[in-house]
Amino acid sequence: MKKERIDQLLLNQGLVPTLERARALLMAGRVLVGNQPVTKPGALVTGDAQVRLKGEELPFVGRGGLKLEAALETWEIDLKGQLCLDVGASTGGFSDCMLQAGAALVWAVDSGQNQLDQRLRRDRRVICLEKTNFRYAQLELTGSYVDFAAVDVSFISLKLILGPLYGLLVKGGHAVVLVKPQFEAGRGQIGKGGLVEDPLVRQEVVRQIVEFAQALGFLVRAMRESPIEGKKSGNLETLLWLEK
Repeated sequence: MKKERIDQLLLNQGLVPTLERARALLMAGRVLVGNQPVTKPGALVTGDAQVRLKGEELPFVGRGGLKLEAALETWEIDLKGQLCLDVGASTGGFSDCMLQAGAALVWAVDSGQNQLDQRLRRDRRVICLEKTNFRYAQLELTGSYVDFAAVDVSFISLKLILGPLYGLLVKGGHAVVLVKPQFEAGRGQIGKGGLVEDPLVRQEVVRQIVEFAQALGFLVRAMRESPIEGKKSGNLETLLWLEK
């Protein structure tokens, strides 16, 4: 029997509304073939394969939304009517979370392209800014100061992001920033697959980002561990709550 990609099969069987949602569920380990989890969207399976979703479907288009949701709930951050910015939007998990929390408008910024979920692309409350390197961002990017921002970036240090972020936030505005240790630690401190196992290294990474943010003028309101690990590296990540 002819084989097809597992993400396409999920879409064809009506288990997900979009390919982006299929890929998010796969990378979250929520797709089972038989009783075995499949995590690679390009994995090939036969058309008669017994495919099912594990647990409830993700409430957001990407698993990143679960991280931001935890921050908003823990710190009781109210986004109703807010102008928001999603830096490192990817499929749009953070953007989706912001909208569901009542955001009036979200600028979804990413250096890549064709990643944002189609449902969000069609949403009039979302402005998609693809192929945009945020490290060079100025107020012209949005044309307006934003009330709230969330940051989830890869392959770049937050130290290159926090300055432009500070410039776009309104005075008194808030931000939730995800600290990924593999993109902040020294090369010799990172293990196979990008895993940073030493808790002391992770703590030092967070300390350095906190001090850098404070030097820019941010108030560091709180921090907490992300409720889920990094999807590829398995790293323990930290959420910071900043205020301008």
